[in-house]
Amino acid sequence: MKDTYILGIESSCDETAASIVKNGCEILSNVVLTQIERHRIFGGVVPEIASRLHIEGISHTVDLAIEKSGIAKEDISAIAVTAAPGLIGSLLVGVNYAKALSLVLDKPLVPVHHLRGHIAANYLYENAPKPPFLCLIASGGHSHIVIAHSYTDFEVIGRTRDDAAGEAFDKAARAMGLSYPGGVEIDKRAVLGNKNAFKLPHPHLDTPYDYSFSGLKTAVLNTLNQAKMRGEELNLNDLCASFQDTVCDILTEKLFLAARDRGIKTVVAAGGVCANSGLREYLKRRAEENGCTLYYPPVSLCGDNAAMIAAQGYHEFLKGVRAPLSLNAYATMDIANVNFSK
Repeated sequence: MKDTYILGIESSCDETAASIVKNGCEILSNVVLTQIERHRIFGGVVPEIASRLHIEGISHTVDLAIEKSGIAKEDISAIAVTAAPGLIGSLLVGVNYAKALSLVLDKPLVPVHHLRGHIAANYLYENAPKPPFLCLIASGGHSHIVIAHSYTDFEVIGRTRDDAAGEAFDKAARAMGLSYPGGVEIDKRAVLGNKNAFKLPHPHLDTPYDYSFSGLKTAVLNTLNQAKMRGEELNLNDLCASFQDTVCDILTEKLFLAARDRGIKTVVAAGGVCANSGLREYLKRRAEENGCTLYYPPVSLCGDNAAMIAAQGYHEFLKGVRAPLSLNAYATMDIANVNFSK
């Protein structure tokens, strides 16, 4: 059987990335050009700066990924590109570059949903999970509980009502005066603190699998403001530990409730927040308690990268998904109802 080589391109936020993946599971190259240092002075991603930096770096990044893969451009089977969701200016850089490359190389163009890509990061290591399974997607902009019926068929059964988990981490970190990216800084401090030092709220919603982190973020702000008014100095390590433990408890409690209710024994985690050490420990413990088989990517594949886009692009390609050169980018799109022909 002929091998399939997918070139993946990712530019949905502040990482310019390109990768070549063989047969949907073997990474031949994975190049990530990060913009973190350029955005750190602003305390978060500045969309206009992000899109300009993508323009500066995308050509070199793609060329380097092809060079490192050891295959010729002519051997590429298809070009997969993140087309939604994300920062629209950043997405357009990747989409337009992929369209130009598709035209020049005469290769099929395959649009990929970013969150599907995060799930596909789990296909890039040994003993990878196979659908069907239940998946937690926890990232800067999304917190979903999804049933993957197949590699390309998804059902959302839970989602955040307001802030995503990663967004809550960054906002809480900013309130504490920690540097960007906030989730990483909270994780570093949490291991030094007492998770029981502060009692933070667990939101109660009328739907069992939905999330809400806005109230938790507000509780952190109130705790900080009250201490300031009293002239008290808080132990930030303790506050980080309490905040992180509460987020991880909420994320995994609802995930494994869904697993029990739906009778699903294979559980997968994906997204940038899955690099968090506290969440990984919670996932392992609750999977064991519920008799579930757990999968999550190595930390290096939790954040935005192009290998995950190439991996999902492989399955979309096999399904027959193709895009014309009129392909557009979309800031929002549901993972279960993907439509790139709008």
